[in-house]
Amino acid sequence: MPAKKPVIELNGLVKKYGIGDAEHRALDGVDLRIDAGEFVAIMGPSGCGKTTLLNVLGLLDRADDGEYHLDGDDVERFSGGRRARIRSEQIGIVFQNFNLIDRMTVIENVALPLTYHGMRHIKRLEAASATLKTFHLSEREYYLPHQLSGGQMQRVAIARALVNKPSLILADEPTGNLDSRSSHVIMEELAELHRRGNTILMVTHNPNLTSYASRVINMLDGRVASDKKIRVAAVSEEQTIVLRTPKKTTASGELAPKKATKKKRSKKTAKEKKS
Repeated sequence: MPAKKPVIELNGLVKKYGIGDAEHRALDGVDLRIDAGEFVAIMGPSGCGKTTLLNVLGLLDRADDGEYHLDGDDVERFSGGRRARIRSEQIGIVFQNFNLIDRMTVIENVALPLTYHGMRHIKRLEAASATLKTFHLSEREYYLPHQLSGGQMQRVAIARALVNKPSLILADEPTGNLDSRSSHVIMEELAELHRRGNTILMVTHNPNLTSYASRVINMLDGRVASDKKIRVAAVSEEQTIVLRTPKKTTASGELAPKKATKKKRSKKTAKEKKS
């Protein structure tokens, strides 16, 4: 049986900023392989190269050295037009700062990626509306971005990234600006996409979100510090169930009284009885 071809394969990837003494390596020789259908959580301190890695993987930036193969093809050989086409058809990117267009309504923002597919205007709006419904934003379809809360804008940004049903999803802190309820909606949607076979890479600072992932990568100083596959979902302390021996209760739900125990009387000896 032939070996499975990875979706992403990096060999010695380097990304530099600055020149001379001011040069900084945001990515310093990253080796990484991502197979189809994985849900990878990327963690690490600020400035370790997580977002830079997503930008290179999403074809928004170019590496300075090393190799990046996407579905077996050398990305360095891609023309600008091919890179743009792959971004619109195969990759869904969730930006940390939303990147919504202020003058366009919510539904128009979400429908925007579909314009590159040659889809008719009405069909684009229908698809965008269906995606917004998933994120409980139907009543905000014709609002402008400035009329939304930060959490709502993030949910719109995620809906826009998913509207074209990409096979590869890159998410930079997708729940960073959301409350717990909205975060749950987003993560459940990403988990459902993962179950359908999508490949997901998610940058996060929240260790609780790694319970959704099948693999956790920790980065440090532009390198992969650790890479661990998750077989059993992690459980937080709040979710831990402590098993105890159940106490007996009456029909009314009150604790049943303890049964009186009979004390054993010591047998008196024949001498003690006589006395």
